[in-house]
Amino acid sequence: MEVPLFLCYTKTMEIIRASVLGYCMGVERAVNVALKTIGEKKDSDVRLYTFGPLIHNPLVLRQLADSGMNVLCEDDIKNINEGDAVVIRAHGTTARNIELLNERGALIVDATCPRVKQSQRRVEEWSKKGYDIIIAGDRDHGEVKSLEGFFDSSKGGKLFVVQSSDEAENIPQRKKTALISQTTFSPQKYDSIIHIIQEKDPDAVIFNSICRATLERQESLEELAKKVEAVLVVGGKQSANTRQLKELALKFCPHVELIEDESEIPQEFYSFSKVGITAGASTPLFSVEAVEAKLRQSSH
Repeated sequence: MEVPLFLCYTKTMEIIRASVLGYCMGVERAVNVALKTIGEKKDSDVRLYTFGPLIHNPLVLRQLADSGMNVLCEDDIKNINEGDAVVIRAHGTTARNIELLNERGALIVDATCPRVKQSQRRVEEWSKKGYDIIIAGDRDHGEVKSLEGFFDSSKGGKLFVVQSSDEAENIPQRKKTALISQTTFSPQKYDSIIHIIQEKDPDAVIFNSICRATLERQESLEELAKKVEAVLVVGGKQSANTRQLKELALKFCPHVELIEDESEIPQEFYSFSKVGITAGASTPLFSVEAVEAKLRQSSH
Protein backbone atom coordinates (compact mmCIF):
# COMPACT_ATOMS: atom_id res chain seq x y z
CA MET A 1 0.00 0.00 0.00
CA GLU A 2 1.36 3.34 -0.99
CA VAL A 3 1.86 5.80 1.89
CA PRO A 4 0.66 9.31 1.03
CA LEU A 5 3.31 11.97 1.12
CA PHE A 6 2.53 15.01 3.26
CA LEU A 7 4.41 18.23 2.88
CA CYS A 8 5.50 19.43 6.31
CA TYR A 9 6.29 23.06 6.94
CA THR A 10 6.69 25.50 9.80
CA LYS A 11 4.53 28.60 9.75
CA THR A 12 6.57 31.80 9.80
CA MET A 13 5.33 34.39 12.23
CA GLU A 14 5.24 38.03 11.18
CA ILE A 15 6.40 40.24 14.02
CA ILE A 16 5.70 43.96 13.90
CA ARG A 17 7.11 46.49 16.34
CA ALA A 18 5.24 49.66 17.21
CA SER A 19 6.80 52.63 15.45
CA VAL A 20 7.39 54.31 18.83
CA LEU A 21 8.31 52.24 21.87
CA GLY A 22 10.77 51.91 24.73
CA TYR A 23 12.75 54.52 26.61
CA CYS A 24 11.44 58.05 26.68
CA MET A 25 13.83 60.99 26.97
CA GLY A 26 13.51 61.30 30.75
CA VAL A 27 14.11 57.61 31.44
CA GLU A 28 17.05 57.36 29.05
CA ARG A 29 18.60 60.42 30.68
CA ALA A 30 18.14 58.95 34.18
CA VAL A 31 19.70 55.62 33.22
CA ASN A 32 22.65 57.35 31.54
CA VAL A 33 23.17 59.56 34.61
CA ALA A 34 23.18 56.49 36.87
CA LEU A 35 25.62 54.58 34.64
CA LYS A 36 27.91 57.60 34.41
CA THR A 37 27.90 57.91 38.22
CA ILE A 38 28.76 54.22 38.56
CA GLY A 39 31.63 54.64 36.10
CA GLU A 40 33.01 57.70 37.85
CA LYS A 41 32.91 56.13 41.32
CA LYS A 42 33.82 52.51 40.52
CA ASP A 43 37.37 52.75 41.93
CA SER A 44 36.38 54.65 45.06
CA ASP A 45 34.91 53.67 48.41
CA VAL A 46 31.84 55.82 47.83
CA ARG A 47 28.52 54.07 48.38
CA LEU A 48 26.09 54.42 45.46
CA TYR A 49 22.32 54.75 45.66
CA THR A 50 19.26 55.75 43.71
CA PHE A 51 16.64 57.53 45.80
CA GLY A 52 13.81 55.09 45.28
CA PRO A 53 13.73 52.81 42.21
CA LEU A 54 15.40 54.77 39.39
CA ILE A 55 12.72 53.68 36.90
CA HIS A 56 9.90 51.13 36.91
CA ASN A 57 11.77 48.30 35.24
CA PRO A 58 13.06 45.32 37.28
CA LEU A 59 15.65 44.26 34.68
CA VAL A 60 17.35 47.67 34.73
CA LEU A 61 17.19 47.81 38.52
CA ARG A 62 18.91 44.42 38.74
CA GLN A 63 21.65 45.63 36.41
CA LEU A 64 22.24 48.69 38.57
CA ALA A 65 22.29 46.58 41.74
CA ASP A 66 24.82 44.22 40.14
CA SER A 67 26.99 47.28 39.48
CA GLY A 68 26.84 48.31 43.13
CA MET A 69 24.05 50.89 43.00
CA ASN A 70 21.33 50.11 45.53
CA VAL A 71 17.93 51.64 46.26
CA LEU A 72 17.68 54.13 49.12
CA CYS A 73 14.37 54.55 50.96
CA GLU A 74 13.26 57.62 52.89
CA ASP A 75 13.63 55.79 56.20
CA ASP A 76 17.29 55.09 55.41
CA ILE A 77 18.39 58.69 54.82
CA LYS A 78 19.66 58.73 58.40
CA ASN A 79 22.20 56.05 57.42
CA ILE A 80 23.76 58.12 54.63
CA ASN A 81 27.40 59.07 55.16
CA GLU A 82 29.13 62.19 53.89
CA GLY A 83 30.21 61.68 50.30
CA ASP A 84 27.75 58.89 49.49
CA ALA A 85 26.39 59.40 45.95
CA VAL A 86 22.59 59.49 45.65
CA VAL A 87 20.97 59.64 42.22
CA ILE A 88 17.49 61.19 42.32
CA ARG A 89 15.26 59.00 40.18
CA ALA A 90 13.37 60.04 37.07
CA HIS A 91 10.15 60.54 39.06
CA GLY A 92 11.87 63.09 41.31
CA THR A 93 11.56 63.47 45.06
CA THR A 94 10.40 66.08 47.54
CA ALA A 95 12.20 69.30 48.44
CA ARG A 96 12.35 68.04 52.03
CA ASN A 97 14.19 64.85 51.03
CA ILE A 98 16.75 66.90 49.11
CA GLU A 99 17.23 69.03 52.21
CA LEU A 100 17.75 65.94 54.40
CA LEU A 101 20.26 64.45 51.96
CA ASN A 102 22.20 67.72 51.93
CA GLU A 103 22.26 67.72 55.73
CA ARG A 104 23.84 64.25 55.64
CA GLY A 105 26.52 65.48 53.23
CA ALA A 106 25.40 63.31 50.33
CA LEU A 107 26.61 63.91 46.79
CA ILE A 108 23.26 64.48 45.08
CA VAL A 109 23.06 63.64 41.37
CA ASP A 110 19.71 64.86 40.05
CA ALA A 111 18.26 62.63 37.32
CA THR A 112 14.70 63.93 37.67
CA CYS A 113 12.93 64.01 34.32
CA PRO A 114 12.92 67.64 33.03
CA ARG A 115 9.16 67.46 32.53
CA VAL A 116 8.66 66.40 36.13
CA LYS A 117 10.97 69.24 37.25
CA GLN A 118 8.76 71.67 35.35
CA SER A 119 5.67 70.31 37.12
CA GLN A 120 7.42 70.63 40.50
CA ARG A 121 8.19 74.28 39.77
CA ARG A 122 4.58 74.92 38.74
CA VAL A 123 3.19 73.39 41.94
CA GLU A 124 5.56 75.51 43.99
CA GLU A 125 4.96 78.71 42.03
CA TRP A 126 1.17 78.59 41.96
CA SER A 127 0.77 77.42 45.55
CA LYS A 128 2.89 80.42 46.60
CA LYS A 129 0.32 82.58 44.79
CA GLY A 130 -2.36 81.18 47.11
CA TYR A 131 -3.89 78.81 44.58
CA ASP A 132 -5.37 75.45 45.47
CA ILE A 133 -3.39 72.77 43.64
CA ILE A 134 -5.14 69.73 42.21
CA ILE A 135 -2.87 66.89 41.08
CA ALA A 136 -4.41 64.26 38.81
CA GLY A 137 -2.59 60.95 39.11
CA ASP A 138 -1.93 57.83 41.12
CA ARG A 139 -1.51 59.06 44.70
CA ASP A 140 0.96 56.24 45.43
CA HIS A 141 3.15 57.03 42.43
CA GLY A 142 6.62 58.45 43.05
CA GLU A 143 6.06 61.41 40.75
CA VAL A 144 2.83 62.42 42.49
CA LYS A 145 4.57 62.17 45.87
CA SER A 146 7.35 64.42 44.58
CA LEU A 147 4.84 67.01 43.31
CA GLU A 148 3.04 67.04 46.65
CA GLY A 149 6.39 67.78 48.27
CA PHE A 150 6.68 71.10 46.41
CA PHE A 151 3.30 72.41 47.58
CA ASP A 152 3.59 75.54 49.72
CA SER A 153 0.64 76.05 52.08
CA SER A 154 1.87 79.38 53.51
CA LYS A 155 -0.54 81.42 51.35
CA GLY A 156 -3.63 79.48 52.41
CA GLY A 157 -4.14 77.23 49.40
CA LYS A 158 -5.15 73.59 49.70
CA LEU A 159 -3.75 70.49 48.01
CA PHE A 160 -5.88 67.77 46.42
CA VAL A 161 -4.87 64.55 44.66
CA VAL A 162 -7.49 62.89 42.46
CA GLN A 163 -7.24 59.60 40.61
CA SER A 164 -10.57 59.70 38.77
CA SER A 165 -13.43 61.93 37.69
CA ASP A 166 -15.47 60.61 40.64
CA GLU A 167 -12.85 61.91 43.05
CA ALA A 168 -12.74 65.22 41.18
CA GLU A 169 -16.51 65.53 41.65
CA ASN A 170 -15.99 65.32 45.41
CA ILE A 171 -13.80 68.42 45.49
CA PRO A 172 -15.87 71.33 46.85
CA GLN A 173 -16.53 74.41 44.74
CA ARG A 174 -13.27 76.37 44.62
CA LYS A 175 -11.79 79.63 43.42
CA LYS A 176 -8.16 80.12 42.39
CA THR A 177 -7.42 76.53 41.42
CA ALA A 178 -4.60 75.11 39.32
CA LEU A 179 -4.79 71.59 37.87
CA ILE A 180 -1.75 69.55 36.88
CA SER A 181 -1.31 65.88 36.04
CA GLN A 182 1.20 63.12 36.51
CA THR A 183 3.22 63.06 33.27
CA THR A 184 2.20 59.44 32.58
CA PHE A 185 -1.46 59.84 33.50
CA SER A 186 -4.19 58.62 31.14
CA PRO A 187 -5.10 61.44 28.71
CA GLN A 188 -8.71 60.26 28.66
CA LYS A 189 -8.98 60.35 32.46
CA TYR A 190 -7.32 63.75 32.56
CA ASP A 191 -9.74 65.17 30.01
CA SER A 192 -12.71 64.06 32.13
CA ILE A 193 -11.15 65.58 35.27
CA ILE A 194 -10.43 68.86 33.43
CA HIS A 195 -14.09 69.11 32.43
CA ILE A 196 -15.24 68.66 36.04
CA ILE A 197 -12.74 71.14 37.49
CA GLN A 198 -13.64 73.78 34.91
CA GLU A 199 -17.29 73.43 35.90
CA LYS A 200 -16.32 74.12 39.52
CA ASP A 201 -13.97 76.96 38.62
CA PRO A 202 -14.25 78.34 35.06
CA ASP A 203 -11.06 80.34 35.64
CA ALA A 204 -9.02 77.33 36.75
CA VAL A 205 -5.43 77.24 35.48
CA ILE A 206 -4.99 74.00 33.54
CA PHE A 207 -1.54 72.62 32.76
CA ASN A 208 -1.11 70.21 29.87
CA SER A 209 1.56 68.22 31.69
CA ILE A 210 1.07 64.75 30.24
CA CYS A 211 4.30 63.84 28.49
CA ARG A 212 4.13 63.72 24.72
CA ALA A 213 6.12 60.47 24.86
CA THR A 214 3.16 58.80 26.57
CA LEU A 215 0.77 59.99 23.86
CA GLU A 216 3.13 58.97 21.04
CA ARG A 217 3.42 55.43 22.38
CA GLN A 218 -0.34 55.15 22.71
CA GLU A 219 -1.01 56.47 19.21
CA SER A 220 1.58 54.12 17.74
CA LEU A 221 0.10 51.17 19.62
CA GLU A 222 -3.43 51.92 18.45
CA GLU A 223 -2.24 51.82 14.85
CA LEU A 224 -0.34 48.57 15.47
CA ALA A 225 -3.08 46.75 17.39
CA LYS A 226 -5.49 47.04 14.46
CA LYS A 227 -3.06 45.16 12.17
CA VAL A 228 -2.18 42.10 14.26
CA GLU A 229 -3.75 39.08 15.94
CA ALA A 230 -2.01 39.57 19.26
CA VAL A 231 0.06 42.17 21.10
CA LEU A 232 2.87 41.77 23.61
CA VAL A 233 3.47 44.79 25.84
CA VAL A 234 7.00 44.60 27.24
CA GLY A 235 7.83 46.40 30.46
CA GLY A 236 7.69 46.57 34.23
CA LYS A 237 4.35 45.61 35.72
CA GLN A 238 4.64 48.48 38.20
CA SER A 239 4.95 51.03 35.39
CA ALA A 240 1.85 53.20 34.98
CA ASN A 241 2.38 53.96 31.30
CA THR A 242 3.08 50.30 30.51
CA ARG A 243 -0.14 49.15 32.17
CA GLN A 244 -2.01 51.82 30.22
CA LEU A 245 -0.59 50.41 26.98
CA LYS A 246 -2.06 47.02 27.82
CA GLU A 247 -5.47 48.54 28.59
CA LEU A 248 -5.41 50.46 25.31
CA ALA A 249 -4.35 47.44 23.23
CA LEU A 250 -7.27 45.40 24.59
CA LYS A 251 -9.66 47.89 22.99
CA PHE A 252 -8.44 46.94 19.53
CA CYS A 253 -7.04 43.42 19.88
CA PRO A 254 -8.44 40.42 21.82
CA HIS A 255 -5.08 38.82 22.65
CA VAL A 256 -2.85 41.10 24.74
CA GLU A 257 -0.30 40.27 27.40
CA LEU A 258 2.00 42.42 29.56
CA ILE A 259 5.36 40.69 30.10
CA GLU A 260 8.61 41.77 31.73
CA ASP A 261 10.89 39.52 29.69
CA GLU A 262 10.90 36.78 27.04
CA SER A 263 10.40 33.99 29.59
CA GLU A 264 6.85 35.24 30.21
CA ILE A 265 5.60 34.94 26.62
CA PRO A 266 2.35 32.92 26.84
CA GLN A 267 2.43 29.65 24.89
CA GLU A 268 -0.60 30.59 22.81
CA PHE A 269 1.30 33.53 21.27
CA TYR A 270 3.53 31.13 19.32
CA SER A 271 0.49 29.99 17.33
CA PHE A 272 -0.37 33.40 15.92
CA SER A 273 0.74 34.39 12.44
CA LYS A 274 1.02 38.12 13.13
CA VAL A 275 2.16 39.46 16.52
CA GLY A 276 2.74 43.08 17.51
CA ILE A 277 5.26 44.26 20.10
CA THR A 278 5.25 47.51 22.01
CA ALA A 279 7.05 48.63 25.16
CA GLY A 280 6.61 51.13 27.96
CA ALA A 281 8.67 54.28 28.35
CA SER A 282 10.88 52.61 30.97
CA THR A 283 11.64 49.51 28.89
CA PRO A 284 15.17 49.12 27.44
CA LEU A 285 15.57 48.13 23.81
CA PHE A 286 17.40 44.93 24.74
CA SER A 287 14.20 43.64 26.39
CA VAL A 288 12.23 44.19 23.18
CA GLU A 289 14.95 42.51 21.11
CA ALA A 290 15.03 39.49 23.42
CA VAL A 291 11.25 39.03 23.13
CA GLU A 292 11.37 39.33 19.35
CA ALA A 293 14.27 36.87 19.10
CA LYS A 294 12.39 34.31 21.20
CA LEU A 295 9.31 34.60 19.01
CA ARG A 296 11.35 34.25 15.80
CA GLN A 297 13.25 31.28 17.15
CA SER A 298 10.03 29.38 17.75
CA SER A 299 8.49 30.26 14.41
CA HIS A 300 11.17 28.54 12.33
